[in-house]
Amino acid sequence: MIQLHENSIYLVDGRPEEKASIPQNEARKQTMAWQILQAHNTSGDPERLKIRFDAMVSHDITYVGIIQQARASGMKEFPIPYALTNCHNSLCAVGGTINEDDHVFGLSAAKKYGGIYVPANQSVIHSYAREELARCGAMILGSDSHTRYGALGTMAVGEGGPELAKQLLKNTWDVNMPKVVLVYMTGAPRRGVGPHDVAISLVKETFASGFVNNCVLEFCGPGIANLPIDFRNGIDVMTTETTCLSSIWETDEITRGFFETHGRPQDYAELHPGREAWYDKMITIELDKVEPMIALPFHPSNAYPIREFLANAKELLEKVEQDAARRFPKAHVKLTDKLHDGGVWADQGVIAGCSGGLFDNITEAADILRGGSTGNGEFSLNVYPTSVPVSLALTRNGATAQLLEAGAVIKPSFCGPCFGAGDVPANNGLSLRHTTRNFPNREGSKPGEGQFAAVCLMDARSIAATAANGGRITPATDMDYVAEPQPYHFDRAVYDNRIYYGFGKADPSVELVMGPNITDWPKMYPLTENLLVELAAVIHDPVTTTDELIPSGETSSYRSNPLRLAEFTLSRRVPEYVGHAKDIAAQEAERREGKLPEHLKAVLSAVGDAAALAGTTQFGSAVFANKPGDGSAREQAASCQKVLGGFANICYSYATKRYRSNCINWGILPFTIDEGTPFDYADGDCVFVPDVRRAVEEAREDIPAKVIRKDGSVEDLMLHIRGLTQDEREIILDGCLMNYYAARIAD
Repeated sequence: MIQLHENSIYLVDGRPEEKASIPQNEARKQTMAWQILQAHNTSGDPERLKIRFDAMVSHDITYVGIIQQARASGMKEFPIPYALTNCHNSLCAVGGTINEDDHVFGLSAAKKYGGIYVPANQSVIHSYAREELARCGAMILGSDSHTRYGALGTMAVGEGGPELAKQLLKNTWDVNMPKVVLVYMTGAPRRGVGPHDVAISLVKETFASGFVNNCVLEFCGPGIANLPIDFRNGIDVMTTETTCLSSIWETDEITRGFFETHGRPQDYAELHPGREAWYDKMITIELDKVEPMIALPFHPSNAYPIREFLANAKELLEKVEQDAARRFPKAHVKLTDKLHDGGVWADQGVIAGCSGGLFDNITEAADILRGGSTGNGEFSLNVYPTSVPVSLALTRNGATAQLLEAGAVIKPSFCGPCFGAGDVPANNGLSLRHTTRNFPNREGSKPGEGQFAAVCLMDARSIAATAANGGRITPATDMDYVAEPQPYHFDRAVYDNRIYYGFGKADPSVELVMGPNITDWPKMYPLTENLLVELAAVIHDPVTTTDELIPSGETSSYRSNPLRLAEFTLSRRVPEYVGHAKDIAAQEAERREGKLPEHLKAVLSAVGDAAALAGTTQFGSAVFANKPGDGSAREQAASCQKVLGGFANICYSYATKRYRSNCINWGILPFTIDEGTPFDYADGDCVFVPDVRRAVEEAREDIPAKVIRKDGSVEDLMLHIRGLTQDEREIILDGCLMNYYAARIAD
């Protein structure tokens, strides 16, 4: 089905080969990824890329902070098309006026700086980007981790907000030339197999080993021709869960058809690797062998063929219960009670967002449910078309009516079910979702308060099959139905009637509308000569997600208010972290005033003259995690640590480039330690890093430090900061990206 090939490979005349007639360094330049990246590279060095993007996209839990950062750094107008969508806080049901206040701010910013404003419920962020911004050979940057438009010939990257602020200030996205992995597809999917089945299978095979971490996936092969464009988009958006950097697909007449349907034929171009292209690794996907899949909590990679899951459901659900009990000791988790009457029964089905709410997915779900019923028991089915044009097309072709007749509920375009702001199940509920993630709490429960619900990822087709059986989990391949593919007709009148198209029309006279929850960033200070950090959280989970670092769901309403949002930092994983970090920050505030708190004096005395060190040593909090940063691109996973006085992270490795970049852009030192180095230190232990400012200035990658344990004993620890660019070093020295820009404006 899916095989990983560790060795490098050539693609010669469209077929994988071990040898080619040209040297490897020349064949490397024949990949689509190389050609697109170098076309956007402004550095002049093909190995050290400085990328300028063609367009950007943000949604309403990120664009306020991004614009505030850029505004504070001197931005006067948006230099490239920048779409502000409103698909995350569009419920406007939490926190009083603050969600709609953000939307009003967004429209005023689009008018002032020349942006594109997509009102609430018109489209989810990635649907709009596909429909209006993607272009063959282009590059798009988005402040959402699922920014992926490779199936449309567009290399897209999801990053934290500061990277978008850099583009608004006409700076660059800096990265070393990534490895490129060939994804070679053959065969055609069987009836009942959908894009999520392929995507979940791919994530299962690649995530745990980091096989494609920070690589570009390049999709080629004869199997592509057997996939409709929605099927390709549905696979592509899930490549984020492999932890790859970006993706790109060969284009063909089906791709051309997409652009023609959307009234943009000029944006199509043929994209193929050169005749002999070299790749660092290869993945082969035999589409005809893919089965309907289910990803169990708490990650899309925890996946099994549905038939295998059903045969071993008791054992597998017991494992989930045990994992949940370890993570959430206050919750009383019971999923094995879903086994009864000869099957495994779910309580809810959701088809939504940039992966699930696509036209073809919903049309085929309607085919499966035609003339059937979701039943009048516990099971419910909710369907969110990804944009108003898609919803309109589904209404006109009758799919909406079929779903409503069967008992489904049709809802507006909204990302909520993907991050815990819509369709929260009942306690111990089991929800099946064609959305992007099933991380802990992504369904909106609060296990720290004794609530628990579980999400399994499945394709829309198998969710519809399950719905037709009243909630009994059923692979769509077991259903006897006729799929009737419908042509998609894009009606842009709905966009013309509602969207504000302001690119190139900046009006400096427009005043930003600032609701009471929209606040400026607190003052941040440059890095001092020495650094002392106290461990405020020590997490030994294999991977720590950004959802654990700063939860999604109801916290999203506060992302325009850095101080208020920071109160939620690690709240669902290490609830005591915020109080601990605040205590440390209070001592640092005293130090800045010339006072020396007793605790700080005692710790500094363990490594030298406390009075002398106090004037040159910042004191802040730090987090240790084995491998932090998987998941969302949200910058708040780092900025909230900094707002609370965090100055460093320590880990073995960072799960994603985007989280590490977020740390750097907020002036958090991204320390690593060598794999295998024991880290048995605990909350309250301190790490002293002498001469750290000079180490950063001189680009030293190995930095000796001292650990001062709570009992006063001192131990050596070798820290590393590897691969910082000159700009990144200066950002850390200045204290954060905003300080970096402010200093240069002053100069």
